[in-house]
Amino acid sequence: MNPAETYILKQEEPYKSILMQLQTIIEAVAPDAKLLYKWKIPFYYNNGIPLCFLNQSKDYVDFAFWHYDKMDKYVDQFIDANRKSIRSLRFKTVEDINDEIVVYVLQKQVEINTNPFKLILKPKQTKR
Repeated sequence: MNPAETYILKQEEPYKSILMQLQTIIEAVAPDAKLLYKWKIPFYYNNGIPLCFLNQSKDYVDFAFWHYDKMDKYVDQFIDANRKSIRSLRFKTVEDINDEIVVYVLQKQVEINTNPFKLILKPKQTKR
């Protein structure tokens, strides 16, 4: 079993069900996306580009993503949590998941298809 899948299945309820529901939505919207385990949390990559990540923290699950500044719908739902380049949707129960919003965010991420790390990280300086 993939470590990212193990992460999801080891969570207590309701977090495991939330993560599994998000996993189902992600894989329906981006069927070619790969579930990887990076920085000790599940990341989805599409065409080698980070699409989103999932993280159970405190009493919620974070569905986190980049490129929020290119979205024009549901922005009032996005949580910034003092993060510069990432926004998230937070869920405490499966019922909190609004499929329409999650699908919109994923479709925009796939459409943008740009590696967020190349936009965030500054190029390394070469010595002269």
